[in-house]
Amino acid sequence: MHLGPDIIALLMAAAFMAGTIDAIAGGGGLISIPALLAAGLPPVAAIATNKLQSTFGTGGAVLAYALKGHIDFRRFAWPALASFAGSAMGAFILTLVDPHFLSGLLPVLLLAMVIYFVTAPKMTDEDRHSRGGPVLLLAVAMIIGCYDGFFGPGTGSFFTTALVALFGLGLIRAVAHTKLLNFASNVAGLAVLVAGGHVLWVVGLAMALANFAGGQLGAHVAIRFGANVARPLLIVVSLALTAKLLWDPANPLTAAVLRALGA
Repeated sequence: MHLGPDIIALLMAAAFMAGTIDAIAGGGGLISIPALLAAGLPPVAAIATNKLQSTFGTGGAVLAYALKGHIDFRRFAWPALASFAGSAMGAFILTLVDPHFLSGLLPVLLLAMVIYFVTAPKMTDEDRHSRGGPVLLLAVAMIIGCYDGFFGPGTGSFFTTALVALFGLGLIRAVAHTKLLNFASNVAGLAVLVAGGHVLWVVGLAMALANFAGGQLGAHVAIRFGANVARPLLIVVSLALTAKLLWDPANPLTAAVLRALGA
C-alpha cells in the first residue's frame, strides 16, 4: 500500500502527539491506531504498523528505567516471557480474524478504552502488600500480553493497574516494570505480524521517529506540569478520530446501524 508524503506527515504528527501523551499518561495507541485506520490502512496493517512504532518507545523506556535501577529483572523475567508468549498468541489470532469483522470491532474497542481511561482510578507511589503470588502474575502477564498482540491501546495502563492493585508495587516501580512487560509483548506481536507481511515499514519507521521525539517532550511536560494535563487531550482526540471512522458509511458497524434504523 502506497501513502503520499502528505499522509505520512500527518501520521507522523499523530505519532508525535501519541508519544507525548503516552509518556505522560499512557494510551498513545488510542491516537495512533485510529489515525492509521483513518489513513486507509486495513485493520491488521494498522495494528502491525503501530506495533512497530510503539516498540521503539517502550524499548527506550526500558533502557532508561533499567539504567536508573528501577527494574527487578530477576523477579520479572518469567512474567516478561509470559507476556511475550501471550502477545504472540494474540497477534496470531488477529491474523485469522476476518478483516471486515475487524473494521467494525476496532471502533468498539477504541470506545471501550476511552471509557476505561475516563473511569480509571488514580494511583499512588506507595508500595503496598501484594495480594497475588507468582502464578497469578504469570497469568495476568499472559492475558494482558495476549490483548496487546491482538489490539494494544491501554496495555500499559492495564499492566500498571494490575501491578499496583494486585502485586503491591508503587506507581513508579509499577510503571518501570510495565515498560518491561509491554516491551516483551510488543516484540512478540511485532515478530508475528512482520512474519505475516503486515507491517508498512516506511510509515512505521517514520512514525517511530516522531513517537520518540514526542516521548521526550512528554517526559519534560510530565515533570513540569504533571500527568493530569494529558488525559483530557487523549480522550478528546481519540473520540474525534474514532468518530471519523464511524462517520464512514462503509464501516461495517455504521452500515449495520444504518440498516437497523432503516436508513
